[in-house]
Amino acid sequence: MRIDRLLCHLRFTRTRSAAHRLIDEGHIRRNGERVRRCSRDIVEGDILTLPLGNTVKLIEILALPERRGPPREAQACYRELDPNG
Repeated sequence: MRIDRLLCHLRFTRTRSAAHRLIDEGHIRRNGERVRRCSRDIVEGDILTLPLGNTVKLIEILALPERRGPPREAQACYRELDPNG
């Protein structure tokens, strides 16, 4: 799944355009490497570093969502990791 679709489906951004901006600005990392293209494929098991507001979230992708569903459905597709441990 493309990273821009994933960010939108998991409700980290409201739109794919917002996801494009984050990626174009170079703020997203996949498995420690900066994501430079919106078409970058994400697979289960990938670790994403996302700057959200004043915080940085580290998440592991557990499943790829089929749609932008309710928040509870989106949260079941990833697990937040503790960046300090």
